[in-house]
Amino acid sequence: MNQGFEYRSRVGADAHGEGIVEHLARCFARFSRDEWVARVQSGRVLLDGRAAQPQAILRAGQWVSWIRPPWDEPIVPLSFAILYRQADLLAVAKPRGLPTLPGGGQFMDHTLLSLVRRHFPGASPLHRLGRATSGIVLFATAPTRCAIVAQEWRRREVRKVYRALVAGLPAADEFSIRTPIGPVPHPALGTVHAASPAGKPADSHVRVLERRESCALAEVTITTGRPHQIRIHMAAAGHPLVGDPLYGVGGVPVEGAGALPGAPGYHLHAGLLGFSHPVTGAWTEVTCGPPPPLRVSAGSMRALRGSEDLRYCL
Repeated sequence: MNQGFEYRSRVGADAHGEGIVEHLARCFARFSRDEWVARVQSGRVLLDGRAAQPQAILRAGQWVSWIRPPWDEPIVPLSFAILYRQADLLAVAKPRGLPTLPGGGQFMDHTLLSLVRRHFPGASPLHRLGRATSGIVLFATAPTRCAIVAQEWRRREVRKVYRALVAGLPAADEFSIRTPIGPVPHPALGTVHAASPAGKPADSHVRVLERRESCALAEVTITTGRPHQIRIHMAAAGHPLVGDPLYGVGGVPVEGAGALPGAPGYHLHAGLLGFSHPVTGAWTEVTCGPPPPLRVSAGSMRALRGSEDLRYCL
């Protein structure tokens, strides 16, 4: 059981004059109005640091807090490995199933962020991986490094190479996907990112490493970092990730599946991260070996010999 958490937010102009119960029910829609009334009456909702009353009317600029009591979090792998540590940068290997950040109303202590901060207080992730995605996550242990590497990300100067198990057998050994990605309607969340003509530009380059009976092992290099980009792009190309409960052919949510973006089932691994070091300026690459389902067989490895990227295929 964790230590509980205080959800704290400032009242905006749009909520001025709104009742506190109505405000909480709107902001945390997964709980009913009656549940919020009970929480306010129990003293677990504060308004400017004091216990709120159910009939309270909000004013812009006030602080609303909900003191959530401790809860049991889902069981997940609670470990990570250090891959690289130098000059305020830390790269770690995240196991499949461990969330990168708190979220979803379920995870607080059982996250990579919490585990890393036990050893490196103040560390901040420079990006995130989905819960079911394994591999490299880069942290900055000093705030100044965050801004420098973040600029590289925005300029698309960071090299990110993934390994994915995709359904079906692609017709070509190499191809690019440039389907725009943006929010689309979702019955449970309101919106979720997916393939959308109105979305933002996204760029993925795919190389087939191995063809299996009904699926393929693919290496995907991305220069943009849209949410769920590889899952969406491979599905948009007609080859969704094997076991993906959310994205189907076309790169949109599977109708009626009810799955959420964090739902597990697919196989995706962040195997290489390359960037210019914010202190030395030297090009730096961090690698992380893939889990067994995403490893290249000995036969395919022999066929790949001579490739300039052979070291990424282990």
